[in-house]
Amino acid sequence: MLLERQTQLRQLEALVADAMRGRGRVAALSGEAGAGKTALVEAFVDRMGQGVTLLRSACEDLSIPDPLGPLYDLAREAQWELPRAIDDRQGQRLPLFSDALDVFEAKGPSLLVIEDLHWADDATLDFVRFLGRRIANTHILLLVTARTDRSEGQMRVRRALGEIPIGNVQRIEVPLLSEAAVRSLAEQVGRDGGAIYRATAGNAFFVAELLAAESDSALPASVRDAVLARAERLSSGARSMLDAVSVFPRRADAWALQGLCGIAAAGQLAECVSQGLLEDFGDGYAFRHEIARRAIEMALTPSRRREYNQRALTALQENPDVATARLVHHAVEAQNLEAVRELAPLAAREASRVGAHRDAAGHYEVALRHPDGLPMESQAALHEGHAFECHLIGRIDAAMEAQGEARRLQQALGDRLKEGDSLRCLSRFAYLLGDREAADRFGAQAVELLETAPDSPELAMAYSNLSQLAMLAERLDGTLSLGGKAIALAERLNRPDILCHALNNVGAAGQWLDFAKGRRDLARSLGIALAGNFQEHAARAFTNCACVEMNRLNLDEAEAFLERGIAYCVENDLATWRDYMRGVQAQLFLRRGLWNDAAAIAHDVIDDEATTALVRYPSLVALARLRIRRGDPSAEPVLDEMRSFLDKGMELQRLVPFASVMAELAWLGQGDRDEALRLIDLAESLSPTHAVFGELATWRQLLSPDSDPGETGGMAEPHRLLLAGDWRGAAAFWAGMDAPFERALALLQGDEAALREALDIFEELGARPVAQHVRGMMRQSGVSHIARGPRQATRANLAGLTQRQMEVLQLIERGFSNKKIAAHLTISPKTVDHHVSAVLEKLEAVSRGEATAAARASGLL
Repeated sequence: MLLERQTQLRQLEALVADAMRGRGRVAALSGEAGAGKTALVEAFVDRMGQGVTLLRSACEDLSIPDPLGPLYDLAREAQWELPRAIDDRQGQRLPLFSDALDVFEAKGPSLLVIEDLHWADDATLDFVRFLGRRIANTHILLLVTARTDRSEGQMRVRRALGEIPIGNVQRIEVPLLSEAAVRSLAEQVGRDGGAIYRATAGNAFFVAELLAAESDSALPASVRDAVLARAERLSSGARSMLDAVSVFPRRADAWALQGLCGIAAAGQLAECVSQGLLEDFGDGYAFRHEIARRAIEMALTPSRRREYNQRALTALQENPDVATARLVHHAVEAQNLEAVRELAPLAAREASRVGAHRDAAGHYEVALRHPDGLPMESQAALHEGHAFECHLIGRIDAAMEAQGEARRLQQALGDRLKEGDSLRCLSRFAYLLGDREAADRFGAQAVELLETAPDSPELAMAYSNLSQLAMLAERLDGTLSLGGKAIALAERLNRPDILCHALNNVGAAGQWLDFAKGRRDLARSLGIALAGNFQEHAARAFTNCACVEMNRLNLDEAEAFLERGIAYCVENDLATWRDYMRGVQAQLFLRRGLWNDAAAIAHDVIDDEATTALVRYPSLVALARLRIRRGDPSAEPVLDEMRSFLDKGMELQRLVPFASVMAELAWLGQGDRDEALRLIDLAESLSPTHAVFGELATWRQLLSPDSDPGETGGMAEPHRLLLAGDWRGAAAFWAGMDAPFERALALLQGDEAALREALDIFEELGARPVAQHVRGMMRQSGVSHIARGPRQATRANLAGLTQRQMEVLQLIERGFSNKKIAAHLTISPKTVDHHVSAVLEKLEAVSRGEATAAARASGLL
């Protein structure tokens, strides 16, 4: 009997009705383990009318997930040969997912179910993202279930659903049962509902287990105890069968159990089913809930657990269609090291092929736990594979360690080509960690070693790596020279992957010499990368295409590249490049006056502890500028982190934004003017062309109005106009690209009317320190009747907000979560909860967004 679920059922029925009319959606059922998500799905399926195709799947609690496991289930039910499709698409996920969408849409109105998404592999989550973004105009309802715990898997589910358009997702909570519901259920079987509710807190599965218990005299203290008590009622043979089934995550195939337990299996399984411990699906058996399976499995002695897993492994290996990841799981649990060494590398390669890089890294780690007995060449290959996968998911420290171990083994083997390539990889990883000196050292060592061997793809890539390092340091001659060597060798060796890498370097550097040619080289690089499915090269090409357009202030073009590039990285699990581009996107939003959006994006990147130093930098730039302009006292730690990059290597791409931020701070009277001017002069001395120097030249003019602007040829148009004294032209240019802050800065060079307009812009943006500084400038210029910004204390008092509540409100506006607010203000999360509730009540708002909107409307923000 299903109680207190009518609201959720009505929501699901409305969604499937919409899907039948061509308005597809993702429905996400969430609740704690045992809340009744699966029971709700079953009830919904039972009530679903004719005319809807049902395709069901679920994720398994494997030690490392099976890549695309749920998609294999859905494909089998749809009679679609997924393995052949993967081969046909050569592992490229976007075409594969497009094929899947076509297959499912061809079924007519369809309900696709993926249960336990918190156990999903990254490739499956990418499929959910892919389908969720395109589901609106289909006849598909995708129903997923997930727990609401704080596990890593649940957080990845939340992130995946958050990257689907909000109108395409409906979240449905499955709450715990009320005391009234528990009492109603208990009354039907003559049990003490109050006692059962107190023991279970309304957890539906626990309630069901206690209702099935023999008596109320001694209620089990936990679900585990309840399950074990029921299992003790089985005969010894059936209990052994239950133990055997417990080592199979999700479900045990009937044929596997037959091979594992012999001819007596059928009777023992029937007893387990009759006692309500297992469910019979015809071709397999499963526990009624994962909680029950885990309770039985964890009660096994270590030796029995190893024995059952070894027998499961032996049975499953008889079937060539069993996923390698399932075999690895049982091999690990059985502690069968020989099987682990054989299967884990294969599983890693399979996961990597479909883009499940996190899972591939996990399989390599499993394989490397017991490397003894493997040849040195095999060990080196495993370390190389592990390094590559780790770097793709942003674990650069682990990648560096693994690549270093591979190099040590290759050196011992006397393999110059592989050692040289490892040195090149170490150069790249060092750079990603922000260690420019180590990157240069490893890169030079790679070329030096590889030039002692015949021409090779490794040498071509080593040339391209040095070209990239030169490009990043704005050494244009070195970029073009080394890049030319790499291009010539790559073309001669027919290596399009290396060719697109080298073209990327040459195109990015060429922007300062011949912008049109640089653009063409970058476009060619991106085209080759996408055509060849060179995922990292494609992500890098998207990044450089966007940055080149940003440098030339072509913001619309930059935004288009960022949107495409971030979507590509999300769908291909390229966390490092995704987060780097998100930082650039935050800078673009900041320039366009979308300060809250910029803050939210930058915080998402910076607050992730797994984000590497280099990837953080674009977000740091956006956050530093934002905090200075808003007068946030927490700008100093961000500036300190930016400054640390210069200690490891004076790269112009790091120096220019840091010098710009320090100049802005000095202009506001909050920083050292002489130090800011020194940094600007240093950047000018390192700039290969004046085109690089436009923004800093305008800051120098603000700090030192009598300074000579120098050569302005090649600079972006608004910088050139402003330095030439045409503040109207510069302001109009900035207005045309929706850049309000820069427009206001240009207006500061104008007459009284322009100054007043600039002040209004700064006030509207919430740039209070800047507005205050402008008022001082206006007073010094003799301007009278200057509008005063409303005093914050006065506004707060009108709303009845305390000073602390105002601080909380300001942080809510900036996209801070309660946890972040607590850390920022050094108070407890519970105290923050009280402050947030008070702010919402006083502003008569029902949500954080409504509160910030009301605060802005009333002048509080």
